[in-house]
Amino acid sequence: MTQPVTLGGRPMMPPPGAPAEELLIARFRSQGRGLFWCALLLIAVCGATAFFYDNLPAGFENWMLLAAAGALILVGVVVPYSVWLSRTYTLTTRRVIVRQGMGARQRREMSHVRGYSIGVRRGIPQRMWGAGTITLTNGLDAPLRLVNIPHVTLVHEALADQIEVNQILAHRDAQTMGDTDPVA
Repeated sequence: MTQPVTLGGRPMMPPPGAPAEELLIARFRSQGRGLFWCALLLIAVCGATAFFYDNLPAGFENWMLLAAAGALILVGVVVPYSVWLSRTYTLTTRRVIVRQGMGARQRREMSHVRGYSIGVRRGIPQRMWGAGTITLTNGLDAPLRLVNIPHVTLVHEALADQIEVNQILAHRDAQTMGDTDPVA
Protein backbone atom coordinates (compact mmCIF):
# COMPACT_ATOMS: atom_id res chain seq x y z
CA MET A 1 0.00 0.00 0.00
CA THR A 2 1.72 3.21 -1.11
CA GLN A 3 -1.19 5.63 -1.24
CA PRO A 4 -2.71 7.27 1.82
CA VAL A 5 -6.09 5.81 2.64
CA THR A 6 -9.07 7.11 4.51
CA LEU A 7 -11.73 4.98 6.12
CA GLY A 8 -15.13 6.48 6.83
CA GLY A 9 -14.17 10.09 7.47
CA ARG A 10 -10.90 9.39 9.23
CA PRO A 11 -7.87 11.53 8.42
CA MET A 12 -5.56 10.57 5.59
CA MET A 13 -2.87 8.14 6.69
CA PRO A 14 0.68 8.34 5.36
CA PRO A 15 2.23 5.36 3.61
CA PRO A 16 3.94 2.81 5.88
CA GLY A 17 7.35 3.97 7.05
CA ALA A 18 6.79 7.58 5.99
CA PRO A 19 6.81 10.15 8.78
CA ALA A 20 3.44 11.70 9.51
CA GLU A 21 3.58 15.47 9.62
CA GLU A 22 2.19 17.23 12.65
CA LEU A 23 -0.97 19.18 11.85
CA LEU A 24 -2.85 21.62 14.04
CA ILE A 25 -6.32 20.35 14.95
CA ALA A 26 -7.43 23.00 17.45
CA ARG A 27 -6.07 25.83 19.57
CA PHE A 28 -8.31 27.14 22.33
CA ARG A 29 -8.46 28.79 25.74
CA SER A 30 -10.60 28.05 28.74
CA GLN A 31 -14.10 29.44 28.64
CA GLY A 32 -14.19 33.17 29.37
CA ARG A 33 -17.30 33.16 31.51
CA GLY A 34 -15.18 33.93 34.59
CA LEU A 35 -14.40 37.30 33.04
CA PHE A 36 -18.02 38.37 33.47
CA TRP A 37 -17.28 39.89 36.88
CA CYS A 38 -14.27 41.71 35.45
CA ALA A 39 -16.44 43.27 32.76
CA LEU A 40 -19.07 44.22 35.34
CA LEU A 41 -16.39 45.82 37.53
CA LEU A 42 -15.06 47.77 34.54
CA ILE A 43 -18.51 49.14 33.75
CA ALA A 44 -19.18 50.03 37.41
CA VAL A 45 -15.83 51.76 37.91
CA CYS A 46 -16.17 53.75 34.68
CA GLY A 47 -19.72 54.79 35.59
CA ALA A 48 -18.81 55.78 39.16
CA THR A 49 -15.74 57.69 37.99
CA ALA A 50 -17.74 59.59 35.39
CA PHE A 51 -20.43 60.42 37.98
CA PHE A 52 -18.08 61.64 40.73
CA TYR A 53 -15.55 63.46 38.52
CA ASP A 54 -15.82 67.24 39.09
CA ASN A 55 -18.47 66.64 41.79
CA LEU A 56 -15.90 66.39 44.57
CA PRO A 57 -15.24 69.35 46.91
CA ALA A 58 -11.53 69.81 46.17
CA GLY A 59 -9.85 69.75 42.75
CA PHE A 60 -7.03 67.40 43.78
CA GLU A 61 -9.61 64.79 44.75
CA ASN A 62 -10.38 64.28 41.05
CA TRP A 63 -6.83 62.99 40.59
CA MET A 64 -7.24 60.73 43.61
CA LEU A 65 -10.48 59.42 42.10
CA LEU A 66 -8.76 58.70 38.77
CA ALA A 67 -5.84 56.99 40.53
CA ALA A 68 -8.18 54.78 42.57
CA ALA A 69 -10.22 53.92 39.46
CA GLY A 70 -7.04 53.07 37.56
CA ALA A 71 -5.79 50.84 40.38
CA LEU A 72 -9.16 49.04 40.59
CA ILE A 73 -9.19 48.47 36.83
CA LEU A 74 -5.61 47.23 36.87
CA VAL A 75 -6.14 44.76 39.73
CA GLY A 76 -9.71 43.72 38.95
CA VAL A 77 -9.77 43.71 35.14
CA VAL A 78 -6.35 43.76 33.47
CA VAL A 79 -4.66 41.15 35.68
CA PRO A 80 -7.46 38.51 35.47
CA TYR A 81 -7.77 39.07 31.70
CA SER A 82 -4.00 38.68 31.27
CA VAL A 83 -4.01 35.47 33.30
CA TRP A 84 -6.86 34.09 31.16
CA LEU A 85 -5.10 35.17 27.98
CA SER A 86 -1.80 33.57 29.02
CA ARG A 87 -3.12 29.98 29.11
CA THR A 88 -3.60 28.19 25.78
CA TYR A 89 -4.35 24.61 24.87
CA THR A 90 -3.17 23.19 21.53
CA LEU A 91 -4.30 19.89 20.03
CA THR A 92 -2.22 18.54 17.13
CA THR A 93 -2.12 15.22 15.34
CA ARG A 94 0.80 14.11 17.55
CA ARG A 95 0.30 15.66 20.98
CA VAL A 96 -1.58 17.90 23.38
CA ILE A 97 0.29 21.05 24.46
CA VAL A 98 -0.61 23.26 27.43
CA ARG A 99 1.15 26.63 27.64
CA GLN A 100 0.66 28.94 30.60
CA GLY A 101 2.35 31.85 32.30
CA MET A 102 2.87 35.54 31.60
CA GLY A 103 6.57 36.18 32.22
CA ALA A 104 8.04 32.72 32.60
CA ARG A 105 6.19 30.37 30.28
CA GLN A 106 5.49 26.81 31.36
CA ARG A 107 4.80 24.19 28.70
CA ARG A 108 3.55 20.63 29.19
CA GLU A 109 2.95 18.06 26.49
CA MET A 110 1.39 14.64 26.25
CA SER A 111 1.91 12.45 23.19
CA HIS A 112 -0.99 10.57 21.61
CA VAL A 113 1.24 7.59 20.70
CA ARG A 114 1.94 6.72 24.33
CA GLY A 115 -1.77 6.60 25.02
CA TYR A 116 -3.57 8.03 27.99
CA SER A 117 -6.90 7.88 29.71
CA ILE A 118 -9.32 10.75 29.32
CA GLY A 119 -11.41 11.87 32.26
CA VAL A 120 -14.13 14.50 31.92
CA ARG A 121 -15.62 16.34 34.89
CA ARG A 122 -18.54 18.70 34.45
CA GLY A 123 -20.17 20.66 37.25
CA ILE A 124 -23.65 22.12 37.01
CA PRO A 125 -22.53 25.56 35.74
CA GLN A 126 -20.18 23.87 33.26
CA ARG A 127 -23.03 21.73 31.91
CA MET A 128 -25.19 24.82 31.47
CA TRP A 129 -22.47 26.43 29.32
CA GLY A 130 -21.29 23.27 27.51
CA ALA A 131 -17.90 23.29 29.20
CA GLY A 132 -15.93 20.85 31.32
CA THR A 133 -12.54 19.91 32.69
CA ILE A 134 -10.56 17.19 30.91
CA THR A 135 -7.88 15.25 32.77
CA LEU A 136 -5.35 13.26 30.73
CA THR A 137 -3.35 10.60 32.60
CA ASN A 138 -0.85 8.16 31.14
CA GLY A 139 0.17 6.49 34.41
CA LEU A 140 3.74 7.81 34.40
CA ASP A 141 3.61 11.60 34.36
CA ALA A 142 1.52 13.97 36.41
CA PRO A 143 -2.02 14.32 35.05
CA LEU A 144 -2.52 17.03 32.44
CA ARG A 145 -5.62 19.12 33.17
CA LEU A 146 -7.44 21.14 30.54
CA VAL A 147 -9.55 23.38 32.77
CA ASN A 148 -12.98 24.75 31.80
CA ILE A 149 -12.82 23.77 28.13
CA PRO A 150 -15.64 24.97 25.85
CA HIS A 151 -17.36 22.25 23.76
CA VAL A 152 -15.87 19.57 25.99
CA THR A 153 -17.59 16.64 24.25
CA LEU A 154 -16.15 17.66 20.88
CA VAL A 155 -12.64 17.99 22.34
CA HIS A 156 -13.05 14.60 24.08
CA GLU A 157 -14.00 12.91 20.79
CA ALA A 158 -11.08 14.55 18.96
CA LEU A 159 -8.65 13.35 21.63
CA ALA A 160 -10.02 9.80 21.51
CA ASP A 161 -9.76 9.76 17.70
CA GLN A 162 -6.17 11.01 17.79
CA ILE A 163 -5.15 8.34 20.30
CA GLU A 164 -6.67 5.65 18.09
CA VAL A 165 -5.12 6.92 14.86
CA ASN A 166 -1.67 7.41 16.39
CA GLN A 167 -1.63 3.98 17.99
CA ILE A 168 -2.70 2.38 14.69
CA LEU A 169 0.08 4.22 12.87
CA ALA A 170 2.65 3.28 15.53
CA HIS A 171 1.60 -0.37 15.39
CA ARG A 172 1.67 -0.40 11.59
CA ASP A 173 5.12 1.21 11.50
CA ALA A 174 6.40 -1.27 14.10
CA GLN A 175 5.12 -4.12 11.92
CA THR A 176 6.83 -2.77 8.79
CA MET A 177 10.10 -2.25 10.70
CA GLY A 178 9.98 -5.87 11.81
CA ASP A 179 9.72 -7.07 8.18
CA THR A 180 13.34 -6.41 7.18
CA ASP A 181 13.79 -9.73 5.37
CA PRO A 182 15.29 -9.11 1.92
CA VAL A 183 13.06 -10.37 -0.84
CA ALA A 184 15.01 -12.29 -3.49
